[in-house]
Amino acid sequence: MTAKRRVRQVLRVMAAVVVALVVICVGYVAIVSQLSRRVVAVPDLTGPSVVGRTMAEWVDRTRTDPLAPGGGPRRLSVWLWYPSAAAGTSAGYAPGGWRKLLFGGPVGWFESDADKIRVHATADAPVAGGKLPIVVLEPGMGLSAPQYTAVAENLASHGYLVAGVTPTYSANLTMLDGAAVMSTSKGNPPDLGGHSGSAQDEGNALVALWAADARFVAREAAALDGPFRGKVEQGAVTYVGHSFGGAASLEACHLDRHCVGAVDLDGTQFGSVVQEGLSVPSMILGSEDSCVTGTCGPDATNPEGERETAASFVKASTGMSWRFILNGARHFNFTDYSLYYLARPVRNLVPLGSIDGRRALSIENACLTAFIDVVNKRAAAKALDKVLHNNPELSQA
Repeated sequence: MTAKRRVRQVLRVMAAVVVALVVICVGYVAIVSQLSRRVVAVPDLTGPSVVGRTMAEWVDRTRTDPLAPGGGPRRLSVWLWYPSAAAGTSAGYAPGGWRKLLFGGPVGWFESDADKIRVHATADAPVAGGKLPIVVLEPGMGLSAPQYTAVAENLASHGYLVAGVTPTYSANLTMLDGAAVMSTSKGNPPDLGGHSGSAQDEGNALVALWAADARFVAREAAALDGPFRGKVEQGAVTYVGHSFGGAASLEACHLDRHCVGAVDLDGTQFGSVVQEGLSVPSMILGSEDSCVTGTCGPDATNPEGERETAASFVKASTGMSWRFILNGARHFNFTDYSLYYLARPVRNLVPLGSIDGRRALSIENACLTAFIDVVNKRAAAKALDKVLHNNPELSQA
């Protein structure tokens, strides 16, 4: 065989390989694009009430926003979920500009379409009768309140007014006055999880801001007028948060005399609460690879420091406390990412564990409902023991 013939054969083989790869890639993208547009439903509600949802923008004129490039008062977007007097047309998962919470462009082909995510809440539905205890919900760093819809709707179905606050300039996206506001390096520091003293100081300062946001939202929720007039429980609030929002929830509770309980979902603690603890009940629910419960998994990034922080908080606290590990879960299993369709390679970039996503949310909701019923409705504390017993994926730390 001549050299020219060998070259032609090699080129033909290479061309065939390229064509095959193109066909495979095009086929994969076509399949993924179709799957990403399938309808995804938020899990069924476990409470007796149908749910309403409304959105608001609240301005705290008593504080100057240290993150705002141009200064001015602290402005926050707040989503309210609540038990409703009547069901109606389902609200959109991420209406208007909020749709940008999910990936756009070609990357969006690998993730659920926001328009295909079905929720239970009815937009601006009438408020049910009776008193509504307040639950303030804070997202993880970079995330926004709508990305906890599965948690918020379920709590609302059990009779709670859930106020989800999106931390301006820390969330990747919030909507204010119809305009998108993105995160900044000051609001979302790149080294917040680092081991240095400066990172700790930065985290303490930012958690104080988030905690102030949560307390402001609690006060505004208690003073709601219009359809909520006379229906919001006064003098009691529960703080719930994920990741950095979990740290902020503990800190907010520590600083708020009206706090009756706080929940930290897989968040390393920051702030004065680490040394001073809580005198009211608390619950920490961690993933299998974190140290927030004091039991570090093999993939923990800073086991010594995080274990020391968790131990300090527990030692300083005098209120009842529960610490659970959700085995098979990773950090984003506590969010609606557990529901989204995510194709590879995007799926590999999101910290989701081996546990079924809907199962993870079901257990999370069971823990939250039991704990919040204990601190607000005087339910028996053994309700949490029942949740532990009924869910083998859950273990006590």
